[in-house]
Amino acid sequence: MAFRRLVAAVQALSLARSLAEIQEIVRHAARELTGADGASFVLRDGEQCFYADEDAIAPLWKGRRFPLTACISGWTMLHRQAAMIPDIYADPRIPHDAYRPTFVKSLVMVPVRAADPIGAIGNYWASPHAAGADEIELLQSLANTTAVAIENAQLYAQLEQRVRERTLQLEAANAELEAFAYSVSHDLRAPLRAIDGFSQALQEDAAGRLEGECEAHLQAIRRGVKRMDALIDDLLRLSRISRAEMRRQVFPIGKLAAEVVAALRQRQPERQVDFQLEPGLEAEGDPELVRIVLENLLGNAWKFTARASPARIFFGRQAGVEPAVYCVRDNGAGFEAQYAGRLFAPFQRLHSAAQFPGSGIGLATVQRIVRKHGGRVWAESQPERGASFYFTLSPPA
Repeated sequence: MAFRRLVAAVQALSLARSLAEIQEIVRHAARELTGADGASFVLRDGEQCFYADEDAIAPLWKGRRFPLTACISGWTMLHRQAAMIPDIYADPRIPHDAYRPTFVKSLVMVPVRAADPIGAIGNYWASPHAAGADEIELLQSLANTTAVAIENAQLYAQLEQRVRERTLQLEAANAELEAFAYSVSHDLRAPLRAIDGFSQALQEDAAGRLEGECEAHLQAIRRGVKRMDALIDDLLRLSRISRAEMRRQVFPIGKLAAEVVAALRQRQPERQVDFQLEPGLEAEGDPELVRIVLENLLGNAWKFTARASPARIFFGRQAGVEPAVYCVRDNGAGFEAQYAGRLFAPFQRLHSAAQFPGSGIGLATVQRIVRKHGGRVWAESQPERGASFYFTLSPPA
């Protein structure tokens, strides 16, 4: 019976996450293990013993502190060994005045963590009782398990504190991103609109009076304004993605890819592109975020096949690979394989804006979304032989 109670206490202590939970378990289990009339749970507090909790037929010393050298729990901790006292009034280690108001006649006290005690567990009897070796062994086993539970609780508390600190840091970083996004959206766009407005007014007012070179300069200003405005939009989108909440679900990614290509065809109906889509494709992730991934990858494939004849784009999944690896492949301009890693950094481009327009933010956005899902993205290519972009939406198994 006592052994089963010890096992139950050990199991409960293994799940305890706070000192309060540990105290609650120990004070009841300690008394029940030996059939004592009372039990106390004592913690070392510097050079004092703190009677943190108790379970007894009458009040003992809960909430009080005594010097280590003035109580039997202190003696147990200082000497790193159990004390068995059949008659407390016949033992010089007992402060008799402290015990006279209580029911205690006999006791056993064992250290919590014998090598370097952090506390003690005491059992008390209202009538003379000489505790046997088996009772002391049971109580010491409980004390040993209690020591481990306290250490685990302290570690758990430290981890929780780190999580709280990390959460505060992330909240601060998100607040900074919010402030940055607001600044970009309002503070940068205002002067940009002014430049665009005045350059347009100048172009209209001076129509027919500007020389060829001056007209070209004015046109370059207006193109630069439009490019800057598009770049601001891309930066804001990238910032919002970092803060977006994930909503994972299973969805038809093939259908999503078809919708993206249909939109590209609508914008450029003159383009003749052979789009091949593997049927029945599904994925698990956030559909709205994955749509942005496909818009960038399929949009790039569409853009970089502008000079290919015939232009071909493929979207599918690698067979027999887990987690699922999706692929966007084209036969367009391609790039040197050694530069593939640079593609996913913001503003990094391998082709000039004169060859293929773009801001250099799209693939950085793709990588951020894929990483947000726990996946990865990479590319393979050769110049003038097309490119293949692969991505996963879950971490490696």
